[in-house]
Amino acid sequence: MGRLSGKVAIVTGAASGIGRASARAFAREGARVVVVDREDAGLAETVASIKAEGGEAIARAADVGNETEVKGFVALAQETFGGLDVVYANAGVSGGLTPLLEQPVELWSEVLRVNLIGPFLAIKHAAPAMIANGRGSIVLTASVAALRASAGGSPYAASKAGVASLAQTAANSLSGTGVRVNAICPGLIETGMTRPVFERARAKGSEGKIGQLNPLRRAGAPEEIAAMALFLASDESSYVNGQAFAVDGGLSSTHPFTTPWR
Repeated sequence: MGRLSGKVAIVTGAASGIGRASARAFAREGARVVVVDREDAGLAETVASIKAEGGEAIARAADVGNETEVKGFVALAQETFGGLDVVYANAGVSGGLTPLLEQPVELWSEVLRVNLIGPFLAIKHAAPAMIANGRGSIVLTASVAALRASAGGSPYAASKAGVASLAQTAANSLSGTGVRVNAICPGLIETGMTRPVFERARAKGSEGKIGQLNPLRRAGAPEEIAAMALFLASDESSYVNGQAFAVDGGLSSTHPFTTPWR
């Protein structure tokens, strides 16, 4: 307990899945949390679950790709809790699986706006408050799709590759300020975004095949990504900066292969 004691955190995409699990983990460890998402109902549930465990949280419905709204929730954290120490820019959209040659420019624009411009805006507007204190941690959600093909549609993969790069470039842009920037690359996790995949598998009776391509032979849980986010948010990772960590059961550790000996 207390790994984030006294700290103020913002978690986006917190209405469900990885964002909710991370917001709850941060609060359990002592952070006062601003939870952000476009979905009001889910945000209310996240806040209620945090308060039920004795934590502090407030909700703000916002579009993470809208600069004015990002300024708003960054200001809310400072005005309500008196500072800002941690931002987990987790919100994202999948963009679907439309074939590459049928993808409209508008699809690319929207996926990049939310998934890549959103984290950039979080850094742009949160970093000054952290710089003033000489320290802070910004965590971004990328994806294994940033590392290898076939883990998502082309716009999604490109946006997440951009996020992994952003963690590097932002960490160096903030050199000497005490503000760290890192990214997490989740593998297949059951969230609101991926739920259709899991539901289709269950309907077909093939749920046991989910995650079969990674060495652990299973999908991950939101709490397993939240554990990495908590580490990166905490002072335990004080010498970790500019990195993108795969949390994927080992999926990205290898190339596709068959196992004829089994």
